[in-house]
Amino acid sequence: MTTLKFDAPWEEVKEKLKEANPDLSDEDLQYIPGQEDELLERLAKKMNRDVEHIRGWVESVAYNEGKAS
Repeated sequence: MTTLKFDAPWEEVKEKLKEANPDLSDEDLQYIPGQEDELLERLAKKMNRDVEHIRGWVESVAYNEGKAS
């Protein structure tokens, strides 16, 4: 089971992720604590990336104070 590390509440992280990738919907970014693997797999499939890349991206956006990149 994967554990994600956030420096901000999920709602803020979710908005940064949508800013970085406008193709992501609220449904794509539905997050339930304890179900991190499902979130990462859903995003990996949508973005055509591997799960480890997506985990790193989500965590980097979560720790970024400014605009998501």
